[in-house]
Amino acid sequence: MASRTIKSLLVLCLSLFTMAFSGHVFANEKTVQTEQSNPAAAHEPVAHEAEAFNVTETILDHIKDDHSWHLWGHTSLPLPVILYTPKGFEFFSSAKFMNEHHEQIMYKGNYDYKIIEGKIKIVDAKEAVDVEASKALWDFSITKNVASLFVSVFILLTVLLTAAAAYKKTGITSAPKGVQSFMEPIVLFVRDEVAIPNIGKKKFAKYMPFLLTIFFLVLVNNFLGLVPFFPGGANVSGNIAFTMTLAVCVFVVVNLSANKNYWEHIFWMPGMHWSMKLFLAPIELIGVFTKPISLMIRLFANITAGHILVLSLICLIFIFKTVYASAIAVPFAVFIGMIELLVAFLQAYIFTMLSAMYIGMATEEHHHEALDHDGHKNVAHH
Repeated sequence: MASRTIKSLLVLCLSLFTMAFSGHVFANEKTVQTEQSNPAAAHEPVAHEAEAFNVTETILDHIKDDHSWHLWGHTSLPLPVILYTPKGFEFFSSAKFMNEHHEQIMYKGNYDYKIIEGKIKIVDAKEAVDVEASKALWDFSITKNVASLFVSVFILLTVLLTAAAAYKKTGITSAPKGVQSFMEPIVLFVRDEVAIPNIGKKKFAKYMPFLLTIFFLVLVNNFLGLVPFFPGGANVSGNIAFTMTLAVCVFVVVNLSANKNYWEHIFWMPGMHWSMKLFLAPIELIGVFTKPISLMIRLFANITAGHILVLSLICLIFIFKTVYASAIAVPFAVFIGMIELLVAFLQAYIFTMLSAMYIGMATEEHHHEALDHDGHKNVAHH
């Protein structure tokens, strides 16, 4: 039954691609016939001809950061622009970059500014980028991703502080109610399944606030960015700057918490011949940096790939220019969206679990076995 369903879906997809290809060929044939019958008319500009739909530009426009928060149609929420130049700080609204026809324009402030490929640049009178002046421009603007991050922080503070106030009032021995009943299983899951197995019962409590912060911050931003093409959607977890910041925080915590045994295993592996120690030391040192890099890329790539996949399915409707394409695009997009719900939780769990694992490796007390004078094994605790 399952194989028949898959075959049917493949046939439908093949039929849609065949229809699109046939329409493209028919359009080309029609153009050739027009040129042959009336060469002069073939070169006349057609004012009402629709512009070709650009899939790549549409998808990237929805997943990238922006200086305004698009809601619907031509309606956008302007965000604060904060620039620092050699002439000092400058504050204004991103609405200054848009005219009444919803077209990008130049704004005249201390310099002439214009948004080019999503970045604010200093331009000259002909609106060409002034490269030298733009190098001295520092952009501290509140972009869509930053605003969404503030929203996620506000949600987390509201929920967590409410739960903490309830525990302070009723105590930890009473049955949880309301927000407590929702948050307690998640906190216990992070404690029992992530922190204790990887860090140990003696030291896990020290790192629980850090691990909970990472878990909830990634989880909430994953959920907020699940459907980036809806009004107000922002792709925070799919922004490499966000994932890099989290990875740097993990890198700092791991290396500041590391004990001498951790560094000994990196620079001078015990129990090895000195020649192997010289060979392994550079590899282990590289691993210190590749671990946070893998955290950064894994979260960024998985979230971004999910958004691109959903948007690509929706774009099929506009590529084929027929409502019948929605018969396949919409169900598949809904199915991928449901998988993205799982991925949102899974990526938060994996990021937190690997962070706990790296902390546990850095703080672990290693045991070395050595032979005594009688040939028996003694265990040395370090």
